[in-house]
Amino acid sequence: MYTTVNEDGVLNNYATEPQMYYAEYPAIWEQRRYVIQSVFATLLVATFVLVAFSVS
Repeated sequence: MYTTVNEDGVLNNYATEPQMYYAEYPAIWEQRRYVIQSVFATLLVATFVLVAFSVS
């Protein structure tokens, strides 16, 4: 942790910054996995909405 002291004796603590990196475009198998996850999420939300309408 990086700490400085000003002329009044007040301490200022600064968090260490992580090293930056650039994101890479997802691979084909990662893209397929994202599609499968989105299908399941859509089905789950649609099920919740249908259950909410049927209960009310």
